[in-house]
Amino acid sequence: MRVTVGITGASGAVYAWRMLQLLGKHSVEIHCVVSDSGWKVLKHECDVTVEDIRNACHTLYDNDNLAAAIASGSFKTDAMIIVPCTMHSIGAIANGISHNLLLRAADVMLKEGRKLVIVPRETPLNAIHLANMLKLAQMGVKIVPASPGFYHQPKDLEELVDMMVGRICDQIDIDLHAFRRWQ
Repeated sequence: MRVTVGITGASGAVYAWRMLQLLGKHSVEIHCVVSDSGWKVLKHECDVTVEDIRNACHTLYDNDNLAAAIASGSFKTDAMIIVPCTMHSIGAIANGISHNLLLRAADVMLKEGRKLVIVPRETPLNAIHLANMLKLAQMGVKIVPASPGFYHQPKDLEELVDMMVGRICDQIDIDLHAFRRWQ
């Protein structure tokens, strides 16, 4: 399976970092693009470097490279997950604005009818946020807010993060076996 992972500057970079780690253990070909703000949040919240991300994926793209493979519908990818996803990115995607590679890759997923999952991590939400997410949901985008459940009785932060990452990957039919499911 080939998956594109987009990382934006919303808080919650731990979900992206853990997702890359877990997907890498499941023979997934990971193509990754990170926004400028995404790099800052990865460093601040997870102490993750460019080299760490490069080592966790098959290909790491420069967000300014609109000629990259993931900018074309002829480059076959099974799904794209944007985690975490800023409201800026959601608004741009919902309105067809593709001024960088991350947004263009998401636009490609929409135009090709491929799976796109966004993981917003904003609270509270205003009417504009909700309208943009509704617009995307009506186009078939899966919206998975970063709001983990507690029914699996997590013992620590890692178990909480793994549950959320597992639920996100469920949306693209990858079972990471990362958490105890409801019985």
